[in-house]
Amino acid sequence: MAEVINMPRLSDTMEEGTLSKWFKKVGDTVKEGEILAEIETDKATMEFESFHDGVLLHIGIDEGSTAPVDSVIAIIGSKGEDISSILKNDNSVAKEEPNSVAKEEPKPVAKEEPKPVVAEQQKQVSTTNESNDRVLISPLARKLADEKGVDISSVKGSGDNGRIIKRDIDSFKHSNYSQFSQPRPQLSESSYETQNSTMRKAIAKRLADSKFSAPHYYLNVELEMDNMISFRKQFIQTQNIKISFNDIIAKAVSLSLAKHPKVNSRWYDDKIIFNEHVHLGVAVAVEDGLIVPVVKYANSKDLPQINTEIKDFAGRAKDKKLTPAEIEGSTFTISNLGMFGIESFTSIINQPNSAILSIGAIVQKPIIKNNEIMIGNTMKLTLACDHRTVDGATGSLFLKTLKEYIENPVSILI
Repeated sequence: MAEVINMPRLSDTMEEGTLSKWFKKVGDTVKEGEILAEIETDKATMEFESFHDGVLLHIGIDEGSTAPVDSVIAIIGSKGEDISSILKNDNSVAKEEPNSVAKEEPKPVAKEEPKPVVAEQQKQVSTTNESNDRVLISPLARKLADEKGVDISSVKGSGDNGRIIKRDIDSFKHSNYSQFSQPRPQLSESSYETQNSTMRKAIAKRLADSKFSAPHYYLNVELEMDNMISFRKQFIQTQNIKISFNDIIAKAVSLSLAKHPKVNSRWYDDKIIFNEHVHLGVAVAVEDGLIVPVVKYANSKDLPQINTEIKDFAGRAKDKKLTPAEIEGSTFTISNLGMFGIESFTSIINQPNSAILSIGAIVQKPIIKNNEIMIGNTMKLTLACDHRTVDGATGSLFLKTLKEYIENPVSILI
C-alpha cells in the first residue's frame, strides 16, 4: 500500500519548509533510513530520511519550492502501484500534477537531461565528502551506532555514495573491530538531592512573595567610569585605605537616596513610610544563598567607615556570625555581580524596600566624548522599582542624581 510523505515539522516554530534538494527521483527504489531530501526550516537545513521501503512513485514539490507543514511532498509504494485515487483526493497534489504532466509531454527528451547532471552532482558530492574525510551516514544510522557503541569509521556503507544506513549498522559485527577498539560505554542519568536549609527556605519564600506581590519594573542607565577609576586610585594613594568601587557606589547611593526619599520608602498595605535616614542593605553571597547585612545611617558615614563595615559584614556573613540586628531594617538594597564579569542583570526587591539597585561590571568600550571616538570605561546599573511606591519619573530622577555622583566622585566628599 502506498505511503504518503508529508512535509514534516522539524522545529517547534516551523510553519513551512523549503525543499532544498531531492536525493531520489521518481522510479528510484527507496529503503528505510535512506535520505530522501534536504529540507530548509526556519532554523536550519536538515536531512529528511525515509521511514518506508518501496519505490518513489510521486514527487509533489520541486527543488527550491516551499510548502506548508503536513502538505504532501512525495508518495512511496510498490512498483507500478496505482496512486491516482491518492492524487485525486489530495487537492494540493491534484493541482500540481497536471502542470508537471504538461511540462513533460512537449519535450520528452528534456526529461532525460537532468540524469547526467544528477549523476555529476552526486559524483561531486562524493568527491567532496571523500576529500574532507567525512563519513556519510543517515541520522537514524548514527543514532543506532551511538546506542550500540559502533565505530562508524569501521562500517562500510551500502547506500548512495557509500552512505551508511540503518541496515549497515544492524548487520555490523563487533568482531570486525580491531583489537584496540572498545565499544562506547553506556551512559546513564545521574542526580543527587540535598535538603533545603532554613536560610534557603526563607530566601525562597521572601523572594517569591516579593516577585508575585510587588509590581516590578526596571530602569537602566550606563555610566562613564574613567573619573571614578582615577578617583579611587588617588584616594588609595593619599589615604592609604584600599577602598573598593562598591564602597564608592554605596556612598553615592546613600547620598542620592537622601535626596529622593520616595525611592527610600517602605510599602505597607495601609501606608507608605518615606525614610529620611538611609539604612543601606548590601547583598552578600554565602554558601546557603544570599544574606543582606545593613549599613545603618550610611548617608552620614564617610568612605573609610563604609569600607570597614562592608568588609566586616562580608567576612562575618560567610562565617555565619552576623546578629539579627545587623541584617534587619534596610530601607534600600544594592547587589553587585560586577566582580563576576556580569555586565547587567535584574534583582528582586528586598521587601518591604521599594527598590533595589543591580551593579554590573566595569567594561572598556568605544565611547563618544567631545565629538571624538575613544576607548572609555563604562558600567551599567539597573534599578528595580515597586510601582506601588516609585513611579517611573521618580526612579529616573534618582538615577540621574546617582549618575552625577558616580561620574564626578569628588562630589561625594563635599
